[in-house]
Amino acid sequence: MHNDEVLNHCNMNTRPASFHVMIKPTGAQCNLACDYCFFLNKDQLYPKSDFRMSGEVQEVYIRDLFEAHQVPRVTVAWQGGEPTLMGLDFFRRSMLLQRKYCKAGTYIENTMQTNGILLNEEWCRFFHNNNFLIGLSLDGPKDLHDAFRKDKGRQGTFDRVIHAVRLLQEHAVEFNILCSVNSKNAEYPFEVYHFFRDTLNTRYIQFIPIVERINKNGNTGFQEGDKVTERSVRPEQWGEFLITIFNEWVKRDVGQTFVLNFDALLAGWIGGKGSFCIFSETCGQAMALEHNGDLYSCDHFVEPEYKLGNIMQTPMIELVSSEKQRKFGRDKTDTLPQFCRKCEYLFVCNGECPKNRFMKTPDGESHLNYLCAGYKAFFETADQPMRIMAELIKNGGLAKDIISLDSRCGQTS
Repeated sequence: MHNDEVLNHCNMNTRPASFHVMIKPTGAQCNLACDYCFFLNKDQLYPKSDFRMSGEVQEVYIRDLFEAHQVPRVTVAWQGGEPTLMGLDFFRRSMLLQRKYCKAGTYIENTMQTNGILLNEEWCRFFHNNNFLIGLSLDGPKDLHDAFRKDKGRQGTFDRVIHAVRLLQEHAVEFNILCSVNSKNAEYPFEVYHFFRDTLNTRYIQFIPIVERINKNGNTGFQEGDKVTERSVRPEQWGEFLITIFNEWVKRDVGQTFVLNFDALLAGWIGGKGSFCIFSETCGQAMALEHNGDLYSCDHFVEPEYKLGNIMQTPMIELVSSEKQRKFGRDKTDTLPQFCRKCEYLFVCNGECPKNRFMKTPDGESHLNYLCAGYKAFFETADQPMRIMAELIKNGGLAKDIISLDSRCGQTS
């Protein structure tokens, strides 16, 4: 090969066949002012912006995304801020652009994370007709949700979100609940879980721990500082929250109520890769696209240091497969302390998300995960049931078969 052919061959080998990008068409703009939101202050990165993705950026993004994917499934993930602030016409145009650039035989999945405030019949019909998967932010019953999820007038938002839940259900829109676990609702795991499962009859739930770092240089929202706010869930709280819900789930709800945290971790016990990047061995396959076309290494690292470039100047696949981004991905493993490398649960945890790795180990090493103690307590509790479910699946059964096993054991004990 000539030198240029060798270079092109190497570049092709470093290009991922697929990747994930969270698109933020309104940047950090939102119609709420949640106390724990890490993204609201990212508007400081674009002081003169109107925070609306232009039609040009919209089209280049969709074109580049479909051209770069070498697999028959492409996910288009809309986030914010609050993406519904763009209005329905923006998303109708996105559907047209996706059909324009879609390769033959490609399955398209559109997802949207929303606070639900603007949802109405028209939005829900659109979601249903275009097979959107919606993530709806809800932190539990009214008093727990309204504790931190307020609008700009400092009023609670619970009733409006519940209205959105009912609209989504009435229009048969597939959705899951994203519950941010903070210092307040973490004290009530039974109430939170039962509310989602029994009161709302939701089948898909994801729990996200709030780890809100106190920045050293003002409230930037950057991943800096080794202290957390009082709103942040404490490690032991997080562990007990997961343990309490897991014990309930594994006895009666496996296969009926899908707690995405548990499903993702079960993949580790089976020996495969889960759906959560936080538990992967490396990072780098989930980026964030700002409203103006700036691409960042990760949704949690929308900071100048982690800006890869702009898709209006550089093809997205070149930014995604750049050495800078690959190093970002490798750093998750390369910076893992010996304390973690020796842990019996490394195979399932892999140090969790780098954004939370700002503590020191008992030996004084850096990059220990803030939530380590909570996760370890949970893993110790979940280990045996997870191994049983993994064995059931490997032998051609289903994870939910553990419920009947427990029932038979209870009858003979």
